[in-house]
Amino acid sequence: MWTHRSWQGRLVAHPLPAHERLRHYASWCTAVEGNTTFYATPSRDTVASWARQTDPDFRFVVKLPKIVTHEGRLNDVDEPLRVFLDAIEPLGPRAHALWIQLPGAFAPHDVPALARFLRRLPTAHRYAVEVRHPAFFTESRSTQLLERVLATAAAEWVPFDTTAFFQAPPSSDAERDAWIKKPRLPLRTHALTDRPIVRYLGRDDTAQTVEGWQRWVDVTAQWLREGRSPTVFIHTPDNADAPVLARRFHDDVRARVPGLAALPEPIPAEPLTLF
Repeated sequence: MWTHRSWQGRLVAHPLPAHERLRHYASWCTAVEGNTTFYATPSRDTVASWARQTDPDFRFVVKLPKIVTHEGRLNDVDEPLRVFLDAIEPLGPRAHALWIQLPGAFAPHDVPALARFLRRLPTAHRYAVEVRHPAFFTESRSTQLLERVLATAAAEWVPFDTTAFFQAPPSSDAERDAWIKKPRLPLRTHALTDRPIVRYLGRDDTAQTVEGWQRWVDVTAQWLREGRSPTVFIHTPDNADAPVLARRFHDDVRARVPGLAALPEPIPAEPLTLF
């Protein structure tokens, strides 16, 4: 996700041609969730355009198509998987991880299917798995089962932290919509690899969002001290200020770990003038 109506003309220039939008986003943040690939596999030309707009160290966490994860449930999906892997090849080193988001119905008894799927994947990529069945978070045997399978494949477990969001009833249309759609799961802060990935959902209220991410500032700083290279995505129900909040989170972590590089200077949303 790198375009949002409320960002246009305020955080990024407007109008922008399609081949410039990601470049402007990349001046705000150095990673992006490739969520659109869940709905349809893009063409190689489209992906090549994404590569041209970003530096080689920019991070794409690209979601596998729903035909693979939700409709096929990881079974008999060789052809759509092949098409997807071919399409994202132009990203090269920018493909930080391929994101396997599984439906809430994917339960512990389905883990063998995940293990078989991970064994068939090319080793040229890193993989990150997001699960939403409560048993993976509340039953130690299920937690350990999934962790063993992921560790065997050197894959990461992606937590989607919604605990701060669900602390109080919704107070806006965007929060009411998220209240229905977002998973309500226990907090998980354990990393399996040297490249942890975190998804965090705050509130429309900035103070509540910042208060809720303090634990992630601590965890992320510790990961960096351990030599890990984490990627953290900051969301709110309306995402109106998500890039600004992401930079604020980065600044909070950098205050704990001064050696962390600064983010780039954003491209001005409006042309600079002399007066």
